[in-house]
Amino acid sequence: MSRPDVPGRGTAANPPNRYEPLHVELEPDPDSDAPPAPTVFYRDTSRTILAENDSPDVGFRFSLNPYRGCEHGCIYCMQPDTPVLHADMAWRPIGEVRVGDVLFGFDEFPEPGRTRKFRPAVVEAVWWSRRPTLRLVTERTEVVATAEHRWLQARDFRWSQTRQLAAGRRLRYVPVVTEDFDDDYRVGYLAGMTLGDGTFRYQPGWRSARLGFPAAYWRVALADQEPLLRLLEILARFGVEAGVRAFRIRPPARRAMEAVEVRSLARLAIIHALLNAERDGRSYRRGFLAGFFDAEGNNGDSLRLSQVDVSVLERVQRYAAGLGFRFELEPRPGKASTLRLVGRLVDRIRFFSTCRPAILRKIGALYGCEMNVEPETVLAVEPGPVTDVVDIQTSTGTFFAAGLATHNCYARPTHEYLGFSAGLDFERRIMVKEDAPELLRQALASRRWEPQVVALSGNTDCYQPVERRLEITRRCLEVFAEFRNPVSAITKSALVARDADLFAELARHGAAHVLFSVTTLDPELARRMEPRAARPERRLEAMAALARAGVPVGVMIGPVIPGLNDAEIPRILEAAARAGAQSASWVLLRLPKPVDELFERWLEERYPERRARVLARIRDTRGGRLSDSSFGHRHRGQGEYAEQIAALFAAAAKKHGLDRPFPPLETAAFRRPPTPGAQLSLL
Repeated sequence: MSRPDVPGRGTAANPPNRYEPLHVELEPDPDSDAPPAPTVFYRDTSRTILAENDSPDVGFRFSLNPYRGCEHGCIYCMQPDTPVLHADMAWRPIGEVRVGDVLFGFDEFPEPGRTRKFRPAVVEAVWWSRRPTLRLVTERTEVVATAEHRWLQARDFRWSQTRQLAAGRRLRYVPVVTEDFDDDYRVGYLAGMTLGDGTFRYQPGWRSARLGFPAAYWRVALADQEPLLRLLEILARFGVEAGVRAFRIRPPARRAMEAVEVRSLARLAIIHALLNAERDGRSYRRGFLAGFFDAEGNNGDSLRLSQVDVSVLERVQRYAAGLGFRFELEPRPGKASTLRLVGRLVDRIRFFSTCRPAILRKIGALYGCEMNVEPETVLAVEPGPVTDVVDIQTSTGTFFAAGLATHNCYARPTHEYLGFSAGLDFERRIMVKEDAPELLRQALASRRWEPQVVALSGNTDCYQPVERRLEITRRCLEVFAEFRNPVSAITKSALVARDADLFAELARHGAAHVLFSVTTLDPELARRMEPRAARPERRLEAMAALARAGVPVGVMIGPVIPGLNDAEIPRILEAAARAGAQSASWVLLRLPKPVDELFERWLEERYPERRARVLARIRDTRGGRLSDSSFGHRHRGQGEYAEQIAALFAAAAKKHGLDRPFPPLETAAFRRPPTPGAQLSLL
């Protein structure tokens, strides 16, 4: 006997939440008189609005998602000890990452006609969970990550999921250096900084200047504060107290300078001992090069170190060679000679990761440089353990993990990757992007934006029930109409008819069309499959209203469920044609985990007599499985039964004049209205 339907919900199953929400606002469920599970709205505070995808079988590049989602789906899943590259060039475990940290990232997608460039990537969110994993093994590294995690391929610069990789594939890679600071490093840094840009006047046995001895002091003066603070920490570790003070020179410098200075004879004796100790190991050399770079280095078209004293540069050159770096000496008699790092951009990254200089300004000169890194060959992708993994969201959607260029898993199939379950949470815990219109206006006003179609929405319905009250989607449409940027919307809500005026305004410029998702005309099946969506007849009424307003409308039958609603395809297309539809399409059901378990449970509870037949036919169209995510097959399936569905759809669409796609949306009318208060152009 089947269970009664849960009022207003598609499923009663609700696995425990794996993430703790940061902000909630409760609203009663308006669809039921029974005591309901309340709808919970979470404020999405991310600062970008247009999500970008690179799927070859999705007909849009950008989408706008006012509800449910963190815009790129920029969530990552990796083992906590996986090293990630920070902006200071340190590799630290992803488990130690905190919101606000800055990582070394790059463009998620290159600008048209350009290549990807390095960018700072601010960590916006961090989650922990427990997940099945795969072990990705390459020639120089290995990493444990979820199957959906994406990696940047070296050959065609495409993003591929872990489960799609195989031996022989090549990824993008930068060398991982995880050496830390020790006392030898600290002494080396002190020596390199002193020799590069310090002043040290002291000899053992010197006494007070009042007794006729020369004035003794140690001092380093710089415009950047990071190395000065590091020097204070180093000195304090060896018992030398010091502070930072303003430093004035004549004529005035272009940048304000500060200095760390020591004048105590006892403390100068300690510094003298440190600088003259016999240290020449790897850590000492790393520290020496870092200190000398902070004092005398430049990171522009190339990495250079300058000094008048050539013997000092020869010492630097020798230390660098011991660490695997080749510097060429470019002598300039009578002036400061230069050492230039030989190699590619990746060698500069390795230098910074190995030596760890302190001045972020100099390291940050890498931002904006082309992402010229090394290829790395995959050796194996093996089953991994079910283990704790860390998910992070960054402002760029990218970072480097275990040396490999990584990306979030776009359009994840379930709501659990937002921190909730794939069951009832999917229906009652909604992410809301309250500032979507303002962010959209900023994006379209940018000179970097090239007018193109934006999909509403790429993830979930932009006409959620709460849209009636919040009107976020309508306000976004007002922005699209203001800029005349083309929009393609898909919805199963009749609320879209409310915005017929805005869609009509865009349609007058060939810049809008609307697809209605209709899965069935059977009221009972619709109530059970989509209990919170508009009834099928109301969707058709909304379709007719938009068509009367001059908006091109179409129907999308999705998902087609073999053995459940596939026989309705001719009836749906006939009804859509009567309502004014100009085009039609369809999508076959696929069941990625854990949606497969929820769907099987739903069939058992609502249609137990059809369960076996429906699942068998789904497997017939998915190569024996319930899901096939491969491009070219995931939307339509394959096999004899999938071909029968395709033939039925094609015949019915032709009969009702729906076998032609929409005309391409136009961008010719796009404009950037003047910003309020801005001075108008003369021409």
